[in-house]
Amino acid sequence: MFITLEGPEGSGKTSAVKTVVKKLTEMGYDVVQTREPGGTPIAEQIRQVILDVNNTKLDPRAEALLYAASRRQHLVEKVWPALKEGKIVICDRFLDSSLAYQGGARKLGIDNVLNINMFATEGTFPDLTLLFDIDPELGLERIATNTNREINRLDLEKLEFHKLVRKTFLELAKRWPERYIIIDASRSIEEVANATYEAIMDKLHASRGIS
Repeated sequence: MFITLEGPEGSGKTSAVKTVVKKLTEMGYDVVQTREPGGTPIAEQIRQVILDVNNTKLDPRAEALLYAASRRQHLVEKVWPALKEGKIVICDRFLDSSLAYQGGARKLGIDNVLNINMFATEGTFPDLTLLFDIDPELGLERIATNTNREINRLDLEKLEFHKLVRKTFLELAKRWPERYIIIDASRSIEEVANATYEAIMDKLHASRGIS
């Protein structure tokens, strides 16, 4: 099963997934935890280019293409092999982030960015996408107070950019309701982690015909 975690900056998905992966592993599930952009050595090198705070002149279309290139490499080297072996892959960001950030907030158009990624991913979609929904102002406030988190180029965008990201994510949830579940990420880490775990377990049980 391929599960992706999406959401605006500061939504707490990374913190929540650590708890969930630990629980699933203790239950005997074979889980691969990964992230985008990155996840493999080559893809991580592309990540460095994309998120470097000094790369202020990176063109939006070039940015979208770099994300797609990183995603392709990640799929080929890590995600597809793990899924073929019957493992659960939980990925911090995937296709929908490109649609929200470059398609929506960068105003390149959701379908334009989708087309680029359909070529890169050969039409791969997650089985389940958890959207960690949070008001951008609260998310950015969390980032400002979290000294352990890396500050990347996207964190430094204006508030209006982050509002467009959230707006687009919510539009995507309406476009693909069969794979999207919205998590209220304004709650405590424990509450968000519990909601994440329950959503994943419901999906796993449904896939196995367990009520």
